[in-house]
Amino acid sequence: MVINLIHNKLSRTRYFLHQQLAVLSGRAVIDEVMLDELESVLVQADLGIGLAENIIRIVQRDKKVEKGKLYDIIREELYQMLTAGDREKALFKNPDGPTIILVLGVNGAGKTTTIAKLAHRFKKAGEKVLLAAGDTFRAAAIEQLEIWAGKTEADLVKHNYRADPSAVVYDALKAACARKMDYLIIDTAGRFHNKIELVDELRKIDRTINKYYPGAPHEKLLVLDASTGQNGLIQAKSFDDALNLTGIIAAKLDGTAKGGILVGIQKELGIPVKFIGIGQDLDDLEEFNPREFVDAII
Repeated sequence: MVINLIHNKLSRTRYFLHQQLAVLSGRAVIDEVMLDELESVLVQADLGIGLAENIIRIVQRDKKVEKGKLYDIIREELYQMLTAGDREKALFKNPDGPTIILVLGVNGAGKTTTIAKLAHRFKKAGEKVLLAAGDTFRAAAIEQLEIWAGKTEADLVKHNYRADPSAVVYDALKAACARKMDYLIIDTAGRFHNKIELVDELRKIDRTINKYYPGAPHEKLLVLDASTGQNGLIQAKSFDDALNLTGIIAAKLDGTAKGGILVGIQKELGIPVKFIGIGQDLDDLEEFNPREFVDAII
């Protein structure tokens, strides 16, 4: 069922690739024109320059690439890229106390809803979850997280609108330890990645967490709107430069999604995708499976 859902959500990228590759793979001769067109197709699918260059090098070694073989080459390269790198692919679980997760993202990416899905997932597994309303710049953000806390039956720590986000986080850390929580999920203000003063605030939150609980946050997860294409790569790089991300959550993976950008992020930055959001319901958050993703995209 999940495999079919992911397959459906990535139909746009898959259809584009199949349509374009069917034409290219029928060429009698591999020449510079064909290779340029192949590179263009892969880049348009948001698979990234790195993947395109790798595939071009492989294709250049053959005098002719049949349709099925071209698909196999791309499929295997996609899989290798999505599983490469030395950052931990699975979500970290702290055996000695609360697992502290810092959630980041720009406005409109689906960050707060994704936090609710994470909380719901952990609660279904019998875990104790505390949410921290670290987005104090919008009163609506605090209210929204409070609603989600009620729906998921998670605890919540909040301050008033315009309070210091680091103070909220500090109180949440104390509460998580005192109440012996399994997970503390920290919301942060939706922000554009190029706003220096807001990025500095994220660094302050990060320092507050690490000072109170050395070694934390255990996860720094960036929620990306999967329909943003190459802009998602720019966002990921900026947040990674500032905070050294541990993973990506791809939200809004629907029929309009440019799913190939997840490959580009892994290839260019080495940041693993840990979860994908495949719908609006609380249960619509799945652990990322590279093989299923590759099979769905091509």
